[in-house]
Amino acid sequence: MEKKFIGAGLISGLVAGLFAFVFARIFIEPQVAKAIDYEGGRSAAEEMLAGEHGAHEHGEVFTRSVQENIGAGVGSIVFGLAMGAVFAVIFTVLWAYVGRRYPSVDPRLVAGLLAFGGFIAVYLVPFGKYPANPPAVGNDDTIGSRSGSYLTMTLVSLVVAIAAVVLAFWLLPRIGGLYALIVSAVGYLAVVGVAMALLPSFDEVPTALKSADGTIVFPGFPGDVVGTFRFYSIANQMILWTVLGLVFAVVLTRLATRRTTQAAAESLR
Repeated sequence: MEKKFIGAGLISGLVAGLFAFVFARIFIEPQVAKAIDYEGGRSAAEEMLAGEHGAHEHGEVFTRSVQENIGAGVGSIVFGLAMGAVFAVIFTVLWAYVGRRYPSVDPRLVAGLLAFGGFIAVYLVPFGKYPANPPAVGNDDTIGSRSGSYLTMTLVSLVVAIAAVVLAFWLLPRIGGLYALIVSAVGYLAVVGVAMALLPSFDEVPTALKSADGTIVFPGFPGDVVGTFRFYSIANQMILWTVLGLVFAVVLTRLATRRTTQAAAESLR
């Protein structure tokens, strides 16, 4: 059965990745294009101020068409498959306990709650500390620090979320479901709150570029592009995790139906 769960996770991740790519291609890519146009204009303005106009021109390794279609598509699908595989492994472990202790619980409910929890722990909480930014936002010198901090925040959130679930199940027979949920949720929020406070913050949205006499040569990064990009980024991940959970639940239904049919056929032999 574990192999079937993994297969269900991969199928769900593939479908979720495709949905996420289509959404990103329609809604997020135009914001990326605006950010790239801004970056190109700002670089030209900086070179003009430095008297080096055209000194650093170079061609793209991959064209924008390749990046926004093939590159983004492959990236979304690979990410979806990875999340689907991880989702299936965690579901297998979780269901091995829940299914044995609480046989009346619907596995599709567990899958739905797991997808919701995954969206919160893997994306939304790290986003709260390090919101997604379009190209041209961020200093090249801090790329390593920003990436490392984001990964740390994600790992902390995921590990603490798993610990909170374990704590909730341990407290369930002792203090009841509601209080177990409250205690584990408060514990999760407290730990991730401390992690957010300890990890460094980065505010690197480009401001207006000025000449020596204070004249604005190039405007700051458009705030509406940042806001729209972040909004669509959240929506994109909501779609991915929702589709992942729904497709996984559908596959679970098909597996259960097939198993019931096989059992009925064997009883008639």
